[in-house]
Amino acid sequence: MKSTLSWHGASVVGLRDLTPTVREFILSPLEGATERWSPGAHLQVRLEVGGRGQVRSYSLVGSPDEVAGYRIAVKRLDDGHGGSRAMWQLRVGDAIEVGTPQNHFPLGFMAPATLLVAGGIGITPMVSMAQALSRRGHQVRLLYAARSESELAYGETLRELLGDALSTCVSSRGERLDLAAEIDALPPSAQAYVCGPAGLLDAVRSHWLAAGRPLPSLRFETFGSGGRLQSTGFKVELPRHRVRLEVPADQPLLEVLEAAGIEVMSDCRRGECGLCALDVLGLEGRIDHRDVFLSTEEKRDNRRICACVSRVEGSITLDTAWRAEHA
Repeated sequence: MKSTLSWHGASVVGLRDLTPTVREFILSPLEGATERWSPGAHLQVRLEVGGRGQVRSYSLVGSPDEVAGYRIAVKRLDDGHGGSRAMWQLRVGDAIEVGTPQNHFPLGFMAPATLLVAGGIGITPMVSMAQALSRRGHQVRLLYAARSESELAYGETLRELLGDALSTCVSSRGERLDLAAEIDALPPSAQAYVCGPAGLLDAVRSHWLAAGRPLPSLRFETFGSGGRLQSTGFKVELPRHRVRLEVPADQPLLEVLEAAGIEVMSDCRRGECGLCALDVLGLEGRIDHRDVFLSTEEKRDNRRICACVSRVEGSITLDTAWRAEHA
């Protein structure tokens, strides 16, 4: 069971390579006007990957007033689930299905200062956030980490906008973010927004709590490819449904369950809302928790797994909300 989402046709009207591995897309609705979105919103896209229909979610970049269409940026992941490769095969004029913009990562404007932290392609939601805060005269600082100088997508745009309030960090040069110092320098009641791989999220959260700052003032967004373990195939058993399934290395658990006719509540498909969290009845191996919904303690206990992004190294036995009397 999925949340209500309106789908409509769109056309690729613009392409631009931002870095050797990040491509920008402008998608324009075939009928009607572009829906307005707020900073932190994302766009769901329907793709054909390996003969299977899949849904991918991408952060909307910038402001709706800047471009006639939806602007997203996609990092090509050759060892990912195939969604990025399918996107990179699109050309100007190609048709695609997109959903109505949704926002599970909304930006607040009440805090006295905002720290934005991005790792790699996690910069995409930060562009609109930095623009919105700057235009309102809010105090904002952006920390942006990438593997190389050439991978700093939107770097020039953000430098023009923020000046010295933008701090970049290139790991190939041996640079590291001083998260503790940045967090300590924030005034009381400041807020922080973080988007990037799991390691970055954990580091910011650790320093935030160590500084005695309230967890509700720290907001996370992640992407399913940002796990700690390499994506491999694994086995899943659902005794209540009397089925055993194989989850390929290039497909999310949630999509395998849906393809088998097993209904699972879902919404964001980004590991944020928790609707798709399933009870773990048994585990042989390790769970690679790639969500930001479950707490650190819940992830340590391995009693639940977010089926949209998290994976397993080994095999797992799960329960769902389905009951025979509902059939």
